[in-house]
This record gives sequence, C-alpha cells and structure tokens, in this order.
Amino acid sequence: MKNQTALLTTPRKIEIVDSEMPIMGRDEVLIEIRHVGVCGSDVAYFQDPTLGGHLKVQLPVVLGHECAGRVVEKGADVTSLQVGDLVAIEPGVPCYRCDKCLGGRYNLCRKMNFMACPPWEKAALHRYITHPASFSFRIPSNMTTVEGALVEPLAVGVHAATRAQVGPGDSVIILGSGTIGLMVLLACRARGVGNITVVDLFDNRLDMAKMAGARLILNASHTDVEEAVEQITAGSGMDFVFETAGNQKTASMTTRLVKAGGKGVMVGNGHGKTPYDFLSMNMKEADILSVFRYRNIYPSTIESIASGTIPVRQMATAFFPFEQVQRAFETALDDRQNQVKVMIEM
Repeated sequence: MKNQTALLTTPRKIEIVDSEMPIMGRDEVLIEIRHVGVCGSDVAYFQDPTLGGHLKVQLPVVLGHECAGRVVEKGADVTSLQVGDLVAIEPGVPCYRCDKCLGGRYNLCRKMNFMACPPWEKAALHRYITHPASFSFRIPSNMTTVEGALVEPLAVGVHAATRAQVGPGDSVIILGSGTIGLMVLLACRARGVGNITVVDLFDNRLDMAKMAGARLILNASHTDVEEAVEQITAGSGMDFVFETAGNQKTASMTTRLVKAGGKGVMVGNGHGKTPYDFLSMNMKEADILSVFRYRNIYPSTIESIASGTIPVRQMATAFFPFEQVQRAFETALDDRQNQVKVMIEM
C-alpha cells in the first residue's frame, strides 16, 4: 500500500505528494478512502486559510472531512468492524473526558479534534487514514461510499431538524439552498413536513430544492421574500425559519419571517457582526436555536439513507478523480451556482 496526500500549499493551490502510511492504534482502523465531498468550509480554507485573518494557519494543511472508505486493517482491540467493511467516517473525535462529552453533547467538546480544522491534525484527502473504530460506521451493502460521504452534511440537517422538533403540519422556510439548506430540507421532509419554502439567489439551486420536495421556491434576487411570506401566511409568519446560508442579511431576516411562538434556527456559520432584532423576537416570544455540527446521529442518518427515507445521492453533482483535486476545488469555488456537492473519487 502506498499513501498519497493532497496538500494545500498556498491559497488556491493544492499539490499531491507521496506520504507515509499512518500508524494505527489498537482501537483504530486503517481506511482506504473512496470518496470525499468538498464542503463549504473546505472551499473557504482553500480560498483563504486564515478566513480573513481570523485564524493563524501554518501551511501546508490537508483539507476534507466528508468521507467514506473501506477498512483494510483493524487494531487489536477493534471488534465492531471487519476488514472489507465500507464505512462512513464521523470526522470529529472528542476528548471523551470533559463535562460536555460525559453529558452526551460531545459536539461541544472544547478539545474536539475535527478533520480539516484547527489544530489540523487529521483530514480526509489522503489515500489512507486511521480513525477510531467507534467513529467509523459500517454502511450496508445497498449504500455506496458516495452516499457514505454524504452522511456528514446530512447529519447537520438531521441534527438541525431534530433540535427544532419540526413535524407534520408545521410551516418551514429555509434561507439558502446550498448543500446544508438542501440537507435541512430533506431532513424536514423525512420528519413529515410538507409545507416547506426555500429561498435562494440562483434558479438552479432552487430547482434542486423543488426536486427535493420544497412546496414553494423564492428567488430573492427578484422577489421580496418578506412580502411573499406575508402573503403566503396571511401575515402570521412561519413556524420555523432555518438560516443555512451563513449570511448576515438572511440571519437578520429570520426575526421578521418567524411567527409568534415560532423558532428561528441558526444553522449557517456566519462570520462578523450581524444586526439582530431581539425586541421583535421578544415581542413574538419566539425561540432562537443554534446548531453546531451534530452528535449521536450517524447510525440513524445512515439508516435513513439505506431505507430510502432520505434520497441523498442526488446531491452529488460533480465528480473528479483524486489526481484532479485542484480542479475539483476550483469548480466548487467558481461554479457554486451550478454545483451542489463536488465529490472527489479516490
């Protein structure tokens, strides 16, 4: 076995180099990576590793955290997996010892070692990686590693919908029809929500939302979204407003779109100061929920895909071989209007 790694050497420049095989621990498995999805955070680091000066980053670093592959070796203490198993990889490994981990909310672990994020100790864009067996989940034979790599972004959507507790009869509006917005849409549909409106600036993304089950789509580039929601709801507003774009404007808009007693759910990771009308939310006695990644959700998310409840495969819109990883990232950055999820095939 020979390992190779895709290194981000300078902003917007990735080079493939030969690399050492990782050393496997007793509770780990050695995984041959098959598919890696290019996340919006990967694209942001690709374009500017410091995220506008917010981070100190020592290049080179390795990107990628949406991944799946095949177990080729297992550590001496591993009993949950066998060589040859296909696995979806949960990319964040917590400390297991802090109060958040012990309380079951390990996504909030202050010492979380998350792939392709500071402290930059792990990432997916290698031919081979090691990973704890407890965070490597077998996928059934009717799933592919394309779907296995899509478990990660879908887990964000499932966690958001679960945290919000949406259900049949609720009205939902999703601000942003990128990957995470579409995953929230699929998760809401799986929970029985039929009345879903999706807002975006690009028709092709809205077309994807329509295909995925949105009842109504609104193009904010030529539609007054607040006026449209006023008409749709007869002035009452939406039960749930999911902000998934990570945009200051859409984040501010949630206060005006949510109904009295409703919930504004902040899923997108917006940077910088955002004007937010807390008085309006107080007068509506509306809840504000934040969402950070996910926890304890990979097995149920995998089952939702395997059972056909959530048809996630359609979200993969472009494929590039590992040797064209530079082109894959350029496509994800420069053709984001036309692509939902760019996938790298190892």
